[in-house]
Amino acid sequence: MNKMICIAGPTASGKTALAVALAKELDGEVVSCDSMQVYRRMNIGTAKPTFEEMQGIPHYMLDIAEPDEDFSVSRYCEMAAPIVDDILARGKTAIIAGGTGLYMDSLIKGNAFAPFPSTGMRKKLEAQADAEGMEAMLSLLQSIDPEAAARLHLKDRKRIIRALEVYYETGQSITEHNRRTQKIPPKYTPLWLGLDFEDRAQLYSRIDRRVDKMLDDGLIQEVVSLLQEGIPADCTAMQAIGYKEFIDALDAKISFSEAADRVRQSSRHYAKRQLTWFRRNSQMHWLTRRADDDFGKILECARQVIYEFDN
Repeated sequence: MNKMICIAGPTASGKTALAVALAKELDGEVVSCDSMQVYRRMNIGTAKPTFEEMQGIPHYMLDIAEPDEDFSVSRYCEMAAPIVDDILARGKTAIIAGGTGLYMDSLIKGNAFAPFPSTGMRKKLEAQADAEGMEAMLSLLQSIDPEAAARLHLKDRKRIIRALEVYYETGQSITEHNRRTQKIPPKYTPLWLGLDFEDRAQLYSRIDRRVDKMLDDGLIQEVVSLLQEGIPADCTAMQAIGYKEFIDALDAKISFSEAADRVRQSSRHYAKRQLTWFRRNSQMHWLTRRADDDFGKILECARQVIYEFDN
């Protein structure tokens, strides 16, 4: 039986370690599901698995885009699905591991996304937004797709323009498109494993230590190098946690100490949002750690869940 396992959870919860341990036992290969680890040369701030951490296990969907490229859930699914299919076709265990819930859910569902622009509509809408402002664009979306307009914030320029683009490209609102695709049965049927800590303070402590290690490993120099090679400070990738804060410090808007504190705080908030997302999944088997030193217990729990899933 071809196996497929999804390992989800908040940042710094130990997803990579569990994915590698299970891959070694189950003849598996790992498909990363992280919206920031897709970018090349953004290694430290994204906590990208190192060569040593991979322990010889093949990892996919890392280093597949330039930092100044726009990357999306649709592009992720288009690239990751053939990789998953190939792993399964070879009789291996596909292990999807990461903390980007939208990407993971969309991959498993096999979502069919609206096509990429081919008529120049996005460029036209961007120019219209520059000329008329986002209030006018949101008002236009309100007349076309009230549900989407109600969901989107005025500052969410990218999604507002994307929703308008989908309508003008396809004649169908993005709300209608999403509603139709939600009725399609999932493409894959994985075993879901979720990592968390019994005491939230334990998770936050791990996050703080991770930030300290990032700084020791050269995070600030990584940010400087990206800027020096011409990566725009305002591009999507550079607005990620761990990058935007130190860009502000380099611009002397805040101190480096304050930037580090903001990274810690933002990472904790992000972890809470990740947990909120994954807890909506009724199929998730939660593996709750009591302390840093009980990884062996978590691995044994994962083995038991997998055994029951297979039998």
